[in-house]
Amino acid sequence: MSGDAPYEGHNAVVVLLLILLGVVATPWLTVRGIRLLVRARTTGTRRAWLGAAAVLTWAALIGVYTWGVLHLFFFDDTEQSRACNKAVPTGQLTGYDPSFIPLRFGCRTSDGATVDASVIPSYVNPASAVLAVCAVTLTGFTRVQPKEEQK
Repeated sequence: MSGDAPYEGHNAVVVLLLILLGVVATPWLTVRGIRLLVRARTTGTRRAWLGAAAVLTWAALIGVYTWGVLHLFFFDDTEQSRACNKAVPTGQLTGYDPSFIPLRFGCRTSDGATVDASVIPSYVNPASAVLAVCAVTLTGFTRVQPKEEQK
C-alpha cells in the first residue's frame, strides 16, 4: 500500500465504464420507451402502459446517475484537494471516502467522521433513489399483469 492510498478517489476505469454505459443506455431506453408508449396506445392494455412507464423510468434513473458520474469525471486531483480543504478544517483531513452508491465524494477527518465535499449536485442521490424505487415497482407491476387483459 502506498502512502497515497487514503487519498485515492473513485476508480477512473469504473467511472469511464459507467459514463459509457449511461451514454448508450439512456437514449436507447428512451427510444424504446417511446416506442412502447406508441404500442400501448394502440393495444390499450394496462401491461403495455406499465411496461412503457417502467422503461422510461429506468432511462431517467440511468440518465440522472450518469449526470452525477460525469461530475466525478471532471473532478481531478487538484479539485479533490481544494474541495476537501474547503469542507474540512485545516489539519483534520486524513483521506478521501469515495462512494458509488450513494454517489458522493467524502473527506475523512481525523476524528473518523466523513464530510461531503459537495461535488455531486445535491439532487442526484435523492432523485436516483426515488427513480430506482419507481422503476423496480413499475417493472414488478408489469410482470404480474396478465398478458391478455384489455382496457
